[in-house]
Amino acid sequence: MVFCRFPGSGQTNHFAGGATIEIMGELVSVRGKAVLFDMDGTLVDSTQVVERAWGSWAARHNIPLNDVLSFSHGRPTISTLEHFLPGRDHAAELEELAHFEEMQTEGILAVAGAAHVLNALQAQNHPWAVVTSAWRKLAEIRIMAAGLPLPTVIVPIDEIRNGKPDPEGFFQAAARLDVAPEECIVFEDTRPGIDAGLNGGMQVIGLLTTCSSEQLRHRPLIGDFRDVDIRTEGSSLTIRIRDQSQRGPNCPSRK
Repeated sequence: MVFCRFPGSGQTNHFAGGATIEIMGELVSVRGKAVLFDMDGTLVDSTQVVERAWGSWAARHNIPLNDVLSFSHGRPTISTLEHFLPGRDHAAELEELAHFEEMQTEGILAVAGAAHVLNALQAQNHPWAVVTSAWRKLAEIRIMAAGLPLPTVIVPIDEIRNGKPDPEGFFQAAARLDVAPEECIVFEDTRPGIDAGLNGGMQVIGLLTTCSSEQLRHRPLIGDFRDVDIRTEGSSLTIRIRDQSQRGPNCPSRK
């Protein structure tokens, strides 16, 4: 398994700027100054819309939908098109998929506990941002459709050059929040997203909302935001969770 920087039980790791990860059995405390969230599968459950969009495309090209969904999680749409149909002009299908996703809000839900966590961050005036493989218009549509507050900082795929697993989006979010990357805590639900956070030198908490622990190959993991407790300590915040990285590989997250 590939783990984030993580001490043994009963130990605390200290990093530049005072960031820490502490583990006591299954209980994990992560300390930092800002929180960066992925959107789809992390804050927003858009599974129904995504599966409808890719289902139509996969059927048209006679590609197994499960293969498309497994690859597409956490990646920009163009990356998926180029992976399965390399060397083609994808402009027309990109536009078609974009239009479909922007028009579909039925079935868009907030991931359990997400609203509580975001409201707590806002009430405590702690910086947070969304870094997503969606473009800005779609990101705003889905966040609002899920009934979540729009962040001051959104870094969408159409405003950066390199998508996840490149850390460019997370670096840009940290810079706009005026927080050092190593003082940021990232929440992600896919391996490319987790890699992007780790590649940026950030602390990453994975969610079992989209992939199994076997697929994520990461620690710590949570089922959803009902497993999260946020405490403030001056300009820093401490996120306390119960690590679920040892759950069985086929055990689905709570819905």
